Amino acid sequence: MTATFSAATGLLAGLDLLRIEQRDATLHIRLNRPAKRNAINDALVAQLHTAFVNLPESARVVVLSGEGDHFCAGLDLSELGERSVAEGIVHSRSWHAAFEQIQFARVPVIAVLHGAVVGGGLELASAAHIRVAEASTFYGLPEGQRGLFVGGGGSARVPRLVGAARMADMMLTGRVYDADEGLRIGFSQYVVEAGQGLEKALALADKVAANAPLSNFAVVQALPRIADMSREDGLFTESLMAAIAQGDDAAKGRMRAFLDGKAGKVAKS
Repeated sequence: MTATFSAATGLLAGLDLLRIEQRDATLHIRLNRPAKRNAINDALVAQLHTAFVNLPESARVVVLSGEGDHFCAGLDLSELGERSVAEGIVHSRSWHAAFEQIQFARVPVIAVLHGAVVGGGLELASAAHIRVAEASTFYGLPEGQRGLFVGGGGSARVPRLVGAARMADMMLTGRVYDADEGLRIGFSQYVVEAGQGLEKALALADKVAANAPLSNFAVVQALPRIADMSREDGLFTESLMAAIAQGDDAAKGRMRAFLDGKAGKVAKS
């Protein structure tokens, strides 16, 4: 981590299973259980929930990554124990609450993936808005081989990325996809060499943070909801969001700058 990042303060500083730092408008949240391959236990999911509910006002984008050799190996099975059906529902719903805060965060979330992105780790990654995968990344949903079913929102989010049939194949047969295959089918939007994921994510974060905040908010809040609507309801919601966004003072200033030739044109980067 470069010296330009500063450790979080206040409530976020007390989240011991997360390493949270900020540079300018970018907040970096890192899963910090490397000895457990960042497997998610009850405490970690609760801390993720707390972190995303309490994002600093100065943050315009979040980068989410994992300490050590893996992004996240999924549910910490050592804590699964002998839950009753009722306890299992409550446990699953705690994951839903946490990951909902990520998908519908106040700001966009960019996930940096490497090593294992497996089970609950893939469910976590699928809640982010942009995913950058390093070459070491591999994706799996081993729940079928363990007598389990996804419980962290994967059944709602993963099919949106790769399709229900592909998800079923992964769960039924244990099929694993590598980084390049994951890019091709939609698990990530970018693939970079080993060790370059954070650098790429931070470069993307700088671009995202430079956007008008209301425009970013509309993208992360409205797009997934429109996808769940009927066509006509979705189009009407689109009209509402378009009118709200273009009426914002920041948007008007950016449009004036573009018309005056003071803003860059669309170009392939």
